[in-house]
Amino acid sequence: MITKDIEPAVQVLNKNDLVAIPTETVYGLAGNALSEIAVSKIFELKKRPLYNPLIVHIKSLEYLPQITRNIPSKAYKLAEDFWPGPLTLVLEKSPEISDLVTSGKSTLAVRVPNHPLSLALLKQLDYPLAAPSANPFGSISPTSAAHVDHYFHDNLQIILDGGDCQRGIESTIIGFKQDTPVVYRLGSLPLDDIQKSVGEVISLDTNAIINPQAPGMLSRHYAPKTDTFLTEDVRELASSFPGEKIGVLLFQHKITDFPVYSQEILSPSGDLNEAAKNLYAAMHRLDQLNLDRIIAEKLPEFGLGLTLNDKLTRATKKV
Repeated sequence: MITKDIEPAVQVLNKNDLVAIPTETVYGLAGNALSEIAVSKIFELKKRPLYNPLIVHIKSLEYLPQITRNIPSKAYKLAEDFWPGPLTLVLEKSPEISDLVTSGKSTLAVRVPNHPLSLALLKQLDYPLAAPSANPFGSISPTSAAHVDHYFHDNLQIILDGGDCQRGIESTIIGFKQDTPVVYRLGSLPLDDIQKSVGEVISLDTNAIINPQAPGMLSRHYAPKTDTFLTEDVRELASSFPGEKIGVLLFQHKITDFPVYSQEILSPSGDLNEAAKNLYAAMHRLDQLNLDRIIAEKLPEFGLGLTLNDKLTRATKKV
């Protein structure tokens, strides 16, 4: 059932079952983070490997000490500046958080989502929600209730409909090494904003083949079923596949002098925020056209363009 009513969602969650929730980034597949029964159902439904930890969503910054400890001062500063919002912090977990949630690690990824429906839901609960993206592992992330329904129509009792996600890509994940912030996942909170908050240049550690420190670090992720390629020259790459049914994913300008089956423009005005909001929805549309290939255009390498290129790189095959 797709609904805006949180009451049936509360009832389902209290029975250790799962619901889909909207956030400002992507839709999440949510269950009681303090229940190994619910958490196990998340891994099972997503077909997510147990070595890939989950993000836990909480109702407010004030709740943070209940599930984490030894919180660095810079973590508090970042939380005060950006919560509710698209920032996930990786902190030392408290004993009440199961190792299943953290894939056996001593650290927990946690954030406060910035969506009125999910915040209202969290305030009705006496536990936090483990909520990775509401899609099968490795697939395109969902940014609408319809995307979630497409994936899990027969497996979810409740999908909370909060409209299209305003940010459209996942949260930025920050951990700490000797109290120094480290980016584990590029996301919809730009690095420049984070660096201004903590007053220092932060390092990147965003790739893992196995045993990732945080979600979104694996090399293959966010991927359409259709073979997808990333390039700086869409026309040149498309010309190497003559006679094929090709869809293209472009930043700002349509291709007018080369035949392709379908074109998706992320932002006609060249706005990276708009491109981020539209990215996954455009990928979903192209993936449903039974194309031979999708060719994506590399975006400008600054601001959110860095994040978008990171997502596209993990979604695509190497040329």
